[in-house]
Amino acid sequence: LIYRAKDISTTLGIVIRSQRRFGNVVSKERLESALSDLVRPGELNGIALFNSLGDVVASAGVGTNPPVRPLAGNAEYWGADTVALMNLVDLGTNVTHDIENMQPTIVVPRDLLRPPSTNRFGTNGVGFGSPPENRDSPRPPNDERSETNRARGRQENGRPRFARPPWMSEPEYEELVKKKGVHSFLVIMSTKSLAQAASQDFWLRLTVTLMATVSVGGLGFAWRNMAKSSDLQIRLVRASEVNTHLKEMNLAAAGLAHETRNPLNIIRGMAHMISKMPEAPASIRERTRAIMDETDKVTAQLNEFINYSRPREVQRVAIALPAAVTEVVRALDYDIVEKTVRVTVKVEALSVEADEQMFRQVLFNLMLNAIQAVEADGEIEVVAGKNGDGEVFLEIRDNGPGVPPERRKEIFKPYFTTHQKGTGLGLAVVQQIVLAQGWEIECLSNEPRGANFRITHLKLVGKS
Repeated sequence: LIYRAKDISTTLGIVIRSQRRFGNVVSKERLESALSDLVRPGELNGIALFNSLGDVVASAGVGTNPPVRPLAGNAEYWGADTVALMNLVDLGTNVTHDIENMQPTIVVPRDLLRPPSTNRFGTNGVGFGSPPENRDSPRPPNDERSETNRARGRQENGRPRFARPPWMSEPEYEELVKKKGVHSFLVIMSTKSLAQAASQDFWLRLTVTLMATVSVGGLGFAWRNMAKSSDLQIRLVRASEVNTHLKEMNLAAAGLAHETRNPLNIIRGMAHMISKMPEAPASIRERTRAIMDETDKVTAQLNEFINYSRPREVQRVAIALPAAVTEVVRALDYDIVEKTVRVTVKVEALSVEADEQMFRQVLFNLMLNAIQAVEADGEIEVVAGKNGDGEVFLEIRDNGPGVPPERRKEIFKPYFTTHQKGTGLGLAVVQQIVLAQGWEIECLSNEPRGANFRITHLKLVGKS
C-alpha cells in the first residue's frame, strides 16, 4: 500500500501541474475531473486537497461534503476498510515539494478565472500577469532586466511566474490564497487487497503449519514404529535363538527319556523274576512289587514326555465321529467298569478332516481325564454336532468337581495337574495336537456341576 501511495502521489503532482492556467491558478472543475479519473473504488477510494485552514478545496471520490479531516503532520490513519495517508514525504517529492517550496496552487471555480467583464484581457486589456511590454521602448541591461523580472514575479525566460489578477486588491488576493491555496493533500486507499493478501497469507501459513505438524507427527510415529520394529526384531532374534536351544534340549531330553526306558524295563523284569521265585520270602516279594509299581509310574511319565516332545506332522484324512468315539470308549472300558462310570454318547453321523492317530489320542486323553476327575458312579457325556457356521464341535462333559475359573488356562500347561496320579502332560499333549490341527480348545463349566472341554473349528467333510 505504501508503494502504491507513492505512485499515486507522483501522479497527483503531475495532474496538478498539468491543470495550472495563468501561473498557479487551477480550475476546480477541471482539477476534480482529472482527479476523478484517478479514483478507482476498491483501490484508490478518494483524494482530497486542503487549504491552510484545513478546509477541502478540491476532492474526488469522497462525496460533495467529504467526511475527511486533515491529519496532523506526516500521519496515516487506518480504518476498517481504508487507510488515509496525509502529505507523507516518503510517498514522493512532487506534491510535497510543490507545497513546501513553491507558491501554493490556487484552486478556484471556473467563473473566478475571468474578471467581471466581457473583455478577454480584463478592464485594462490584460489577463493574469503584468501588462505586455512595449517592444519599441529601449530594453535595460541584462542585470537590470533580471532584477526587474524578479521584482515583477517573472522567470528568467520572461514567462510570468505568478501574479494576482489585476482586478483584485492585494488583501483580496491574500484572502484567496488562504482559502483556495492547496496546503496539503490526503489520499484514501482501500485495504481490501491488504486484507485479502493477509487472509491468503494466514491460510497459507496455517496450511503449511498443519502440514508441518502432520509431517512431524508422522515422522515421530514412523520413528516410534521403527524403534518398536527394531526392538521386536532383536527380541525375535533372541527368541529364535532360545527356541533353537529349546529344540536341541528337547531332542536331548527325548533321547535321554528313550534311553532311560531300557534300564527301567530291565529293573522291572528282574523285580518280576524275584517276586516269582518260590524260595523268596514274603517281605522280598512285597518290595519287588513296589519296585515294579514305581517303575511302571516312571515308565508312564517317560512315555508321556516322549509323546509330548515328539514333532507333530499332521496327515489329515476323513474320520467318522461315531466310530472313532466308540473305539476310544471301548479302549477305556476297563477303567470305566472299574470306577462304575456311566458314559453317554450323543454324536451326530458326521465326518471330520483330521489326523486319525492324533484325533484318537485327543479323545483318549480327554476321556481318561474325565474318568479320573469323576467319583464312583459318575457321569460322562460325549457330544458332537455342527455349529451355525458349518463347522463341527466336540465336547467331553463330566459331573466331577470341575475346574476353578482361575485355573482353566493353567491346566493346559505341562506338568500342571489336579490329580494325585496324573502326570501333568495329558492335557498339554491335547492342546499341542489341537493347535497343530488348527482347532481351538477351552475349558468351560458344566452346569450344574463338573467340567466341559469343548473343541471347535473341526472341518466338516460329510456324513458318515
